[in-house]
Amino acid sequence: MLKRTILLALLVICFLNLTTVCLANDDARKAIRRGNERVAKAQYQEALREYGRVQKTSGDLYATALYNIGVCYYELSRLPEAVAEYEAAIEARGGRYPKALYALGIALEDLEQWAEAVKAYRKVLEISKGEYIAAYYRLGVIAAGEGNYESAVALFREAIKQSKDRFPTSHNNLGVMLARLGRYGEAEREFEIALEQTSGKYEDALHNLAVCRSRLKSAKADQLALTFK
Repeated sequence: MLKRTILLALLVICFLNLTTVCLANDDARKAIRRGNERVAKAQYQEALREYGRVQKTSGDLYATALYNIGVCYYELSRLPEAVAEYEAAIEARGGRYPKALYALGIALEDLEQWAEAVKAYRKVLEISKGEYIAAYYRLGVIAAGEGNYESAVALFREAIKQSKDRFPTSHNNLGVMLARLGRYGEAEREFEIALEQTSGKYEDALHNLAVCRSRLKSAKADQLALTFK
């Protein structure tokens, strides 16, 4: 009889704990929803207050709130604080939070912390099994900025491949890298594809294509000159 009484008491305690957790999670969802409504109106300070109501005991909802706080800080140009919140959100989900990792990479780029940004993007690709296409693109941008054009070419090509060839910005950037490597014929085609995919409404690609064709004509003229000397 005593064992049965103890068991029933434990069941009641467990039920009460579950009810408490459910209520807390419901409050967390409401706070996040209110915060999201404030963000939609660019009311970031008010949104921060709402997200701050979410308790650590709310599990994944807490991680979501931390990520959203990071977004607010980013929009307020408070980059170090944004980085700290993104890192806390990632930790709250055991290091497996692709969206927060990508946002962390963006913030780190803005802070010109290139090596740390690369680590964040590579982690995104690792845990999302290479499906987070934008991370390939950002890695390509960083490689290009460091003068690693061949690496940038490979990364932009991978971004295009993963997008099933629907990434005009990556085509344009790939064209720039190829042009800088002196591969103007290949570059020309990439600019053309970028324009095709945007119905001709991509000013950078249009400008780059004109420059590339000018270089091609110059190269052909040089070849002709060499032939007749």
